[in-house]
Amino acid sequence: MPRTAAPLLASHSPNSPIPRAADSDRRRTNASVILRSVLEHGPVARSTISRLTGLSPASVTDYCARFTELGLIRESATPQRSKGVGRPHVPVDLDGSRFVVGGVHVAVPYTTVALLDLRGRVVVERRLDHDGTNPSLVLARAAEGLDALLAEAAGTTALGVGVAAGGWVDRDSGTIVDHPLLGWRDVPVRELLGAHTGLPVHVDGHARALVNGERLFGRARGSRSVLHLFVGNVVDAAFATNDEVHYGPRSQAGAIAHLPLRGGTEPCDCGRVGCLQVELSERTLCRRAREAGIVDGVNPTHVVTAAERGNPVAVRLLTQRARMVGRAVGLLLDILNPETVVVTELGVIRREDCLRALREEVGDARASAVMPTSFPDSVLAVAGGSVMLDVLYRDPLSV
Repeated sequence: MPRTAAPLLASHSPNSPIPRAADSDRRRTNASVILRSVLEHGPVARSTISRLTGLSPASVTDYCARFTELGLIRESATPQRSKGVGRPHVPVDLDGSRFVVGGVHVAVPYTTVALLDLRGRVVVERRLDHDGTNPSLVLARAAEGLDALLAEAAGTTALGVGVAAGGWVDRDSGTIVDHPLLGWRDVPVRELLGAHTGLPVHVDGHARALVNGERLFGRARGSRSVLHLFVGNVVDAAFATNDEVHYGPRSQAGAIAHLPLRGGTEPCDCGRVGCLQVELSERTLCRRAREAGIVDGVNPTHVVTAAERGNPVAVRLLTQRARMVGRAVGLLLDILNPETVVVTELGVIRREDCLRALREEVGDARASAVMPTSFPDSVLAVAGGSVMLDVLYRDPLSV
């Protein structure tokens, strides 16, 4: 893997005055809204960017020149004719030929490694089954996996690596503070993976990562408030308003594992019954499927396969789970009242009857606000990559 990231653009000459913090914040904001406009509308004329962002044409031209120098955008090969008199516009678009970001998602049974382009599209991904859960070994293997993927994507440069995981993840320190199912406590992921790759590493919880993926690349783009509910072995949530994800002290927001779920019957390690995570987790789904004789392992996709083959018990297990997910969504809707709710859950992603059951439980008045993830075939890869891509689009000139 390359030992250096993409070159930085100097912000001022040595002889110029030190910029004020407000000036720096303004430049960062301007750069962000311009690159986001290219992402959302490209290929797009600079004059259109100016109109969309409210920034002056001269400012837009200056930032686009910087982005072109960095290799983030390029001019379109086909000019657009103006409706009036004058020269044709030369639109700009993201340059997909030079840069990728690495994405790592650490799940309980395996790690997903991937490369994504600047539009959040997965270029290549690979699943690495865990042979034990020692964090140093898991992260070292993830770095090796990224190295192999970069070798396949010859000619591209990695801007950095995003890491997503369940549990309590402290974004600011780049640490997985607590992941009970993996047995990880205070794991310095940024430090360990950065030492292996030589690249900038950013770390976040997977529900928050997917909120950012949805607002940048998914169907939730443009929503004023978005709630994301992730239902896997780990169950957690994230909430964003006006493109800002709520983190709370030490990034503890979204820890909903022990919320009580009406109708729940599963005993939890905390001593109560019906806690949200133990009730909805894939471990519980697979255990119930084994007890019913549907599967003999711990892979939840086998339950979905059995349902697709017409097994009525598998269908019932999946739709019942979707209804319970709907109850959890209804509870969170009551608390947060978001404009859009995105659910990442296996049955809801793969089966219309599960999505219908979830929406029925939510109720007709709010059902239209609920949608499955925008990334059904690559949600874990997108979660990891979105951590790094969010950093890029928030501060393009510093990545």
